[in-house]
Amino acid sequence: MFSSLSDRLAATFKGLRGKGRLSEADVDATVREIRRALLDADVALPVVRQFAATVRERALSAEVSGALNPAQQVVKIVHEELVGVLGGQTRRLSFAKTPPTVIMLAGLQGAGKTTLAGKLGRWLKDQGHAPLLVAADLQRPGAVQQLQVVGERAGATVFAPEPGSGVGDPVDVARRGVAHAREHHHDVVVVDTAGRLGVDAEMMAQAADIRAATSPDEVLFVVDAMIGQDAVATAQAFLEGVELTGVVLSKLDGDARGGAALSVASVTGRPVMFASTGEGLTDFEVFHPDRMASRILDMGDVLTLIEQAEKAFDAEQTADLAGRFASGEDFTLEDFLVQMQGLRNMGSIKKMLGMLPGMGEMREQLESFDEREIDRIEAIVRSMTPAERRTPKIINGSRRSRIAKGSGRTVTDVNQLLERFGQAQTMMRSMRQGGGRGMGAGGMAGMLGGMGGGHGPGGGMAGLPGGGKKSRGRTAPPKKSKSKSGNPAKRAQQQQGATARQASAPGSAFGLPTGQQQGHQQAGTTEDLQLPPGFDKLLGR
Repeated sequence: MFSSLSDRLAATFKGLRGKGRLSEADVDATVREIRRALLDADVALPVVRQFAATVRERALSAEVSGALNPAQQVVKIVHEELVGVLGGQTRRLSFAKTPPTVIMLAGLQGAGKTTLAGKLGRWLKDQGHAPLLVAADLQRPGAVQQLQVVGERAGATVFAPEPGSGVGDPVDVARRGVAHAREHHHDVVVVDTAGRLGVDAEMMAQAADIRAATSPDEVLFVVDAMIGQDAVATAQAFLEGVELTGVVLSKLDGDARGGAALSVASVTGRPVMFASTGEGLTDFEVFHPDRMASRILDMGDVLTLIEQAEKAFDAEQTADLAGRFASGEDFTLEDFLVQMQGLRNMGSIKKMLGMLPGMGEMREQLESFDEREIDRIEAIVRSMTPAERRTPKIINGSRRSRIAKGSGRTVTDVNQLLERFGQAQTMMRSMRQGGGRGMGAGGMAGMLGGMGGGHGPGGGMAGLPGGGKKSRGRTAPPKKSKSKSGNPAKRAQQQQGATARQASAPGSAFGLPTGQQQGHQQAGTTEDLQLPPGFDKLLGR
């Protein structure tokens, strides 16, 4: 969503590089471009004005004028101000001292409240809670049935005593839902309320009555991050009518300009607490202002990436792999298959790689990456026998043909997989010699793309450094090394001669003619040199 804003800000900061000192004109030009970028991203005008004024004031202060790298200092200032605009610190849910904790969802129709109720229920269950989803949206046709389906997928209990579609009293359903949760030992209640296509008095009155009947601990406003400035006006209306405590951004994975996300927290004074980043039930995360600011500035979000990896990868398997890696064992295709399953559990490879710093410059390549490449690679590996996975060197031509037929791929695909896996093994050995502890999620993703035959990101994505098709430009042929003799005694003599040539003996820099290299057992001495007439007297011979 913030790709356009990220590109504009990156281009602005690029113009500051290489300047040892920033003049007032440089600062004004930078702030002007930042203001335009924010306005193009549909950020609210009051927020843009305050943001630009603060950045300009700090950029002209002593903290930049005395800095060794003014450009980096300006980026730091913009990052800190973005964190402030997005809400400052991370805001967590406030749980009631005496269960159940009541969470009320409010917002317009189409904002994604019902789906988000299921995501929130799934997230609460993963946190160790026993949530109850209450179907209090009796206005929209099919809303009750939708919550039942979503709740079943999320593994959360749904309280739906009324069929909905205009039948039933939503205030009574909400009140009975809280009582049901108390009787059946549910510690969290999520109340899904009705919405309208626009803010009206009837909707506000109903939401206010539900709030009065349930006394919620949290009132979360679900806002569609793609609707632009109207999200700010709607948030203000709900703030006045229902007294919101927090904001949830839905559809944050859309392609809109994202100004609502940057505006709603500053305008309403209520923090953004959660963000929905996809259609899946697991595409739901706590909103961290500092991490989101880093994503906007293309600094990556490594902390979120680590958290997702910790959830996706099995701790025992990871510890076993690290132990075998430290003991000197090679990384096998069986290990790779386990790591690939962990990557699959982390979700979209595109999203994961997008959290790495500097990936904004490779956005087009990431978008062209085919996620199905994982399935193709897995099919090839699973078509191998256990012995072939542990020792890929035994895979000869007939085995490669069998593996290709079993996986529905070509022999070329199998060859590319084995070739790049060999490169990955070499990299792992060098990491071990250099004191590395293993390959993380980002490195695994790069190796996965590298073995994808030019489709995946990292080492093998076409268009990315080090991957894709071979360069068409001519490269200089490698220098041929001198052949070594197959006779052990003669090879030892050759090695002694090479060592002697590297010594600092007098005259060793002159070298030996080709004919004499084969005839002498010891090289690098003055007797072996063809010296000019009379030159031997200077050497005392």
